[in-house]
Amino acid sequence: MSTPFTHLHVASGYSLRYGTSPPQTLVEAAAAQGMPALALTDRDGLYGAVKFALACEEAGITPILGVDLAVEPGGLPAGSPAGADPTPRPGPGRRTPARGGAEVDPRHPRATVLALGQDARAGLPPATGWARLCRLVSATHLRGERGTPVSSPELIAEHATVPGAPVPALAVLLGPDSEVGRAVLARRPDLAREILRRWSSLLPAGALFVEVVCHHGAPHRPGSLSHATRMLAVARQSGVPAVLTNAVRYTTPGGAATADVLDAARRLVPLDARHIDRVSSEGYLADGNRMAAVAREVAEAADEPAAAAELLATTAALATRCHLDLGRDLGIGSVRFPENHLLGLPPDEEMNAVLRRRCEARIGTTYPGASAEHLRVVRDRLHDELVAITALGYASYFLTVADVCDLIRALGVRVAARGSGAGSLVNYLLGISGVDPVRHGLLMERFMSPLRAELPDIDLDVESHRRTEVYEAVLARFGAERVAAVSMMDTYRVRHAVRDVGAALGLPPDEIDTIAKAFPHVRARDARRALAELPELRASGLGSDRLDLLFDLVERLDGLPRHVALHPCGLILSDATLLDRTPVEASWTGLPMSQFDKDDVEVYGLVKLDVLGIRMQSAMAYALDEIARVDGADASRAGNHPDGATDPDTGYLDPVSGRIDLDAVPHDDGTTFRLIRSTHTLGVFQIESPGQRELIGKFAPRTFGDLIIDISLFRPGPVKSDMINPFLRARQGWERPRYPHPRLEFTLRETHGVVVFHEQILHLIAATTGCDLAEADEVRRALGSPEGQAEVEVWWRSRARAEGYDEASIERIWRVLKSFASFGFCKAHAAAFALPTYHSAWLKAHHPAAFLAGVLTHDPGMYPKRLILDDARNLGITILPLDVNASVAEYRVERLTLHPAPAL
Repeated sequence: MSTPFTHLHVASGYSLRYGTSPPQTLVEAAAAQGMPALALTDRDGLYGAVKFALACEEAGITPILGVDLAVEPGGLPAGSPAGADPTPRPGPGRRTPARGGAEVDPRHPRATVLALGQDARAGLPPATGWARLCRLVSATHLRGERGTPVSSPELIAEHATVPGAPVPALAVLLGPDSEVGRAVLARRPDLAREILRRWSSLLPAGALFVEVVCHHGAPHRPGSLSHATRMLAVARQSGVPAVLTNAVRYTTPGGAATADVLDAARRLVPLDARHIDRVSSEGYLADGNRMAAVAREVAEAADEPAAAAELLATTAALATRCHLDLGRDLGIGSVRFPENHLLGLPPDEEMNAVLRRRCEARIGTTYPGASAEHLRVVRDRLHDELVAITALGYASYFLTVADVCDLIRALGVRVAARGSGAGSLVNYLLGISGVDPVRHGLLMERFMSPLRAELPDIDLDVESHRRTEVYEAVLARFGAERVAAVSMMDTYRVRHAVRDVGAALGLPPDEIDTIAKAFPHVRARDARRALAELPELRASGLGSDRLDLLFDLVERLDGLPRHVALHPCGLILSDATLLDRTPVEASWTGLPMSQFDKDDVEVYGLVKLDVLGIRMQSAMAYALDEIARVDGADASRAGNHPDGATDPDTGYLDPVSGRIDLDAVPHDDGTTFRLIRSTHTLGVFQIESPGQRELIGKFAPRTFGDLIIDISLFRPGPVKSDMINPFLRARQGWERPRYPHPRLEFTLRETHGVVVFHEQILHLIAATTGCDLAEADEVRRALGSPEGQAEVEVWWRSRARAEGYDEASIERIWRVLKSFASFGFCKAHAAAFALPTYHSAWLKAHHPAAFLAGVLTHDPGMYPKRLILDDARNLGITILPLDVNASVAEYRVERLTLHPAPAL
């Protein structure tokens, strides 16, 4: 049985190009060794904190969270070694660091900072330590240039102090690579004691510790036995408690070689003893027995045998103070929305009542002239949705998203919802979605279920060229303390791994480039399999023995984080406590960016809103601008159609701007559907590819609902499952629709007996088992895995028999349900896609020159511009040559006045 021990200084792969193990691997190893708790102290950030905390919860051990920060040298006397590079250099033959070296890694002294847990008896409330740690990391990143975060003792002390509380929020460990450690390494204990006095004067009592590390390297290297002994002595002389850590970089000693490669890659230098940080392979997740032995070695070398027990006891006591609870201290699982006043509401206004009021007020304007029966259906549907939203506590979420949509439209930017959110009547009434879910049979349960306490996901499409403007407007509207972008972690795949490992091994750059480009975009761990399986790689000679070391190291880097980047569309919205729950740093665009990725954000309960930049939205907005510029007030009556066709004023001209309101265009325009059926749809959203043009030619869509079906059919699943041919045969009347049971015709009628949508599966499950649609969606989700299918089959067959279905019908219906797991599409998704499809087709049908000018300017489609220009010529549109006196950077529409040729 291993002696209990808690590691307080551990780097995972989220210490970019430094740590070698995923958090999950470290946690599994700690649990296997019987450790009660484990810390994660990644370099310069908390990127892996959420994944680590969840892994600890699953493994049954307590998470401890901290960060290993670079710290400014403390202004010691000139010539002191404490801020110097501790790595020994060769003597007279010393060379300039290759490919960067010290220039890209200044090797600042470092300090490890740990969040302390709840200490109610001493006046430290829950979440204080974690909140202060998050804000410290944010302040460190935002005080300097992006990519080079450097903290200071004063900044750390400011965040460690809790006004009015007698205990600190953070603990600070100064180890071998701190200013203290470097002074001790230079055999200047006087400077080391002075540095400790300075830290002690800044930090609150009980916050400062000396970190003793023994990796048994050479005496002149940090972390040697001699260095550890002298660190312990300085701690005793200064009256500062000492703790024992192993400065972990890898799970097992075998990870040392990977650490060397990462050191070289980080510093842009070839592998060499002078470029790597480790002094031995001891920096691994050693078990408690090994750490107890290390404590005894250090104590005996210091000639203080009793110091071993004291060192271990102090370490265990600090670990206990750092224990964090996922809910109480980290706040995982609790959702925070922007405060009422940001939505223009009084602080005590009840959000559910506001949401109901706004939705009911818009029924009349959204459904003008509707029958009493239809209004009853709408009101019943609204009531059901509001009951579910109230039960889940999400009224603020919908009001916040609606506020963002209103903000975007106020900027004059086109915005449209995509995804399953189109299935919500609340979204439609609030103006978030432009698709009527009642008319098109969309289900709220596919979007948000009262059986799932998951925050619903609403995605917004905006004009791509104005997306940054939208981000900045949201940031200005809600404030930097409530808004941050989501980050994403770029991980090592085979090409990046080959480049970094090849450079570390000193291979010629041309050879590295050739090897990297020879591989497809596969995982690094699949490099050798690709060499064995792909004919072009087998013939390349890359599998020769001389490259064995290269590919051994390449496979070691698989999946390790490489660098952090801005997520292409994710925004976090919260209340004023956002920065207490996630650290932020500046993205390259200057936006504040959370250090958590989209999965962490969702698990944490942070409100994530995806704002996607869509080039087709930009193209349509540009077309509308061109129509207004060229046609003015006549835009809604006379489109610039080459055949001179005109359209009556149908009331979709915006009375304020005088521009076409594309969202007000009716969805039953005959000219638009004639264009779609003609298959002349180059440039039209979603239906311009050769395969789609073939499908719409055979399908011949006549209604908006047909467009929804078309988009759903043209997916990999339906194509592979040969769903299209049976549908088309029934659609054109060549075959009669086949229904698995007469009682199921109601949901399959619109698709002629072929199951196309998730929503149809929900109806099938509900009709055959008697369950409600919310439970049916849970069953649909379970059908996505072989294990889930096996469980569902037993339950479903029993319920179907109880509902009176015969065995033959049960067999037919089950085949449909089982096979649906490999295909099908959410109808709400398709409906959301169908809206810009229809809008772009309407513009091409009525204003082709303006539409194609937008397509050529913003390039949203799949075809080269020469084909779009040919399409314009085929439509009778003249393409004018460049004119230095008239041409601009964009494609523009001009009215040409044709004069008759003079008589001869």
